[in-house]
Amino acid sequence: MTVIDRPQKNLLGKIIINSTLVVETGLHIGGGGENLDIGGLDKPVIRDPMTQRPYLPGSSIKGKLRAILERWLKKPLNRSGGSGTYRYESDDLEDGYTEISPGKFVRYQGAKTCELSRVFGSTGGSSCYLKADIIGLEELENKGNPQTINGETYIKTKGRNHPARLIVRDCHLTEESAKQLEKIDTGLYMTEWKFENGIDRVTAAANPRQLERVPAGSKFKFEIVYTVENETQAAEDLENLAIALAILEDDALGGHGSRGYGKIRFENFKIEYRDIERYRQIASGDGKFLPVAIKDIGEFLSRFSDVKALLSDKKS
Repeated sequence: MTVIDRPQKNLLGKIIINSTLVVETGLHIGGGGENLDIGGLDKPVIRDPMTQRPYLPGSSIKGKLRAILERWLKKPLNRSGGSGTYRYESDDLEDGYTEISPGKFVRYQGAKTCELSRVFGSTGGSSCYLKADIIGLEELENKGNPQTINGETYIKTKGRNHPARLIVRDCHLTEESAKQLEKIDTGLYMTEWKFENGIDRVTAAANPRQLERVPAGSKFKFEIVYTVENETQAAEDLENLAIALAILEDDALGGHGSRGYGKIRFENFKIEYRDIERYRQIASGDGKFLPVAIKDIGEFLSRFSDVKALLSDKKS
C-alpha cells in the first residue's frame, strides 16, 4: 500500500470587480426564436425567461475577453475549431506540443503558467505531446508514438483540464435603465428593431432582414470574480483583464460589430478583495474596498498599483 499526498489548490481569496456596462450603440446578442412569424424578427435578442428583459450572457462577455487576450498575448493557434479555423488552448497543465496534423507540431504553454489558460480555463487535448520524463513522473497515460522534437523525446498523452479562475456573471439591466426602456414604444418590449437590406453585388437583388437590438444608452450591472490562488500571478492576471476590458471598449460586444453594433463602455468600478479571514468575519462588516471609487477604465489602468495593493495589504 502506498499513501500519497494530493493537496487542493490554494484558495487565498476572491477579488470582486463590479461596474456598470453602458451600451453606446445598439447591441445584439442573439437568442433562439420560438416561432417563425411572417414579417417577424429574423434575429431576436436573448431574454431572461422570468422577466422577458434583455440581458447580456456572461459566456458571451467571457468569450470576447478571452479572444482579445489571445491576440494581445500573441498565443499560437494550436487547436482546430473546424472549417479550417484554429484557436489557442493549453493542451495540458505542463508545457508541450499539439500535433495539428501528422508530423506538424505547435508549441503551447502549460496551463499552470499560461497567462490565458490559468484565468479562463482550458480543456486537455487528445493530440498532446509531453516530455517523456513528465509522463513517467506524473504517471500520465502513455499512448506511445514517441517523437523527437528539438532534440528531446516527447510522448503522446491525453491532456489534463484546468479550471478557470475567472467567473463572469450574466449582466442584467439596472433598475433605472429598465424603467426607461419600459417607456419606449418601438413595438418590441425594451428593445428596438433594426432594419437592414443586403444587396447582391452582382444581381442587385435585395435581401431584407430585421434584427432586434438593445438600444443605445441601456445600462447593465457588470460583475467578474477572480479566484486568487497565487498572489504574484493574480497581479499579472488582473492587469491583463484590465487591458482586455480597455480593448473591448474599442472593439464590439455581440454580433455585427463591423456594422457599428455593440460599442460599450465601463464606468463606476468598485473593487473588493476578500481573503479567507474576511470570509470568516463576513457577518461582522463590509469587505476591503479601494479608498476612492474608480470612474472608468482609463482610471482603472492608471491606478492599477492601488488594485495590486489590495493583495499586499492582507499580509500586513
